[in-house]
Amino acid sequence: MNRVKLFSGEQIPLEMHKPKIVQKIRLVPPERRMQAMEEAGYNNFLLKNEDVFLDMLTDSGVNAMSDAQQAAMMMADDSYAGSQTFTRLERKCQEIFGTRHFLPAHQGRACEHLLAKVLVRPGMIVPTNYHFTTTKAHIVLSGGEVVEAYIPEALETTSTYPFKGNMDVEKLEALIEEHGAEQVAFVRMEAGTNLIGGQPFSLANLAQVRDLCTRYGLILVLDASLLADNLHFIKEREEECRGLTIREITRSIADLVDVIYFSARKLGCARGGGICTNREDLFVKLRELLPLYEGFLTYGGMSVREMEAIAVGLEETMDEDMISQGPQFIAYMVEELQKRCVPVVTPPGGLGCHLNAAEFVDHLPQEQYPAGALAAALYLVSGIRGMERGTMSEARDAEGNEVLADLELLRLAVPRRVYTLSHVKYAIDRITWLYQHRRLIGGLHFVDEPQTLRFFLGRLAPLSPWPEQLVGKFEEDLGC
Repeated sequence: MNRVKLFSGEQIPLEMHKPKIVQKIRLVPPERRMQAMEEAGYNNFLLKNEDVFLDMLTDSGVNAMSDAQQAAMMMADDSYAGSQTFTRLERKCQEIFGTRHFLPAHQGRACEHLLAKVLVRPGMIVPTNYHFTTTKAHIVLSGGEVVEAYIPEALETTSTYPFKGNMDVEKLEALIEEHGAEQVAFVRMEAGTNLIGGQPFSLANLAQVRDLCTRYGLILVLDASLLADNLHFIKEREEECRGLTIREITRSIADLVDVIYFSARKLGCARGGGICTNREDLFVKLRELLPLYEGFLTYGGMSVREMEAIAVGLEETMDEDMISQGPQFIAYMVEELQKRCVPVVTPPGGLGCHLNAAEFVDHLPQEQYPAGALAAALYLVSGIRGMERGTMSEARDAEGNEVLADLELLRLAVPRRVYTLSHVKYAIDRITWLYQHRRLIGGLHFVDEPQTLRFFLGRLAPLSPWPEQLVGKFEEDLGC
């Protein structure tokens, strides 16, 4: 743990890097934030970044690259076929994961698309420890159904349970027996379960899932996009793994699964993705689709400069100092908000600090999108852009009824090597003020609602003039 105790008694996380390139950001005044939010249809995805102070929407594609990654990009071989850049990335994946085959794709959801095309047929199910939005969409579009087999602790927002991302093995076996192994397209494990607060699974649990898949002859697929955080937590929280290196834990995980896919926008701090496997049959089927949907086999829709950066980024992920910095900043933020009685997801996970919107704005029903309303309110009083992870992120059922999310969370992602401790303290201050005035926050409703992944493009409006009242009170208290 890279924490230092100050003489004041406070313990703070230390950045184990120094900035060499900086980018200017702006904190626009509240009146401009109000105008920007109205222009964006109360959807943080539609805000222009020039109006955002701290962009905590995601850590996808916005993590800072290292000097070694920037240097590697200058070595890129842009040959259409047989690129040396591809060979370097392929060999790095082989070295780290121990897999023979690597297929590049432009990002994680492209990998999901290819896997769904090859493995999912109408009527099949995909058991998972918890779903992710784009994964579910690809499986459903292929005629399949995502069925969750999470443990009971997964939905306990306030907890000390260290591995809330574990699969419920008994529930998984019951699903297989109910539907029949031939109707299970594959079993999916997600590292650092995104929608329930970036919570990890344990190596021991993955081994149990592997045993079950072997017994029933099922394919086990790992979404490794948030693997870096999961590696950190396994080493920190799993007693049997504390003496292992990050590289050893990574290989132990890889040896248990049939397919690894990842978004390098998260894993590797670059922009791309890939599929790794030792299964020759799957590799051949996936390879045939790659040129059709992504690009040739040695670039897969990616810039070769990014591919060079991914190769270096994957190696840097094996550095404990690198992968621990994000979780430690998140833990600091969670702990400080807890001291101020702000409801947050515990234990602190990876990816970001997650506010429990269901408790934060408990006066709002889920049909009024409390996590979305909280996201809009936080932007109005701080310029911080977070991401709704609740009912807005779900899709309506076949009859058009609202599907209420298991959890209503506002995710405040902490991009790696980007923000400083002063930025985190600013966020804590504004969140604390907002919690003290939470009753001013009202609900939202859709005025333009796409059928697929509505949280990306949909536009909403407030159900009352609460934004004006909130900003007015904020300016009064701030002395604007």
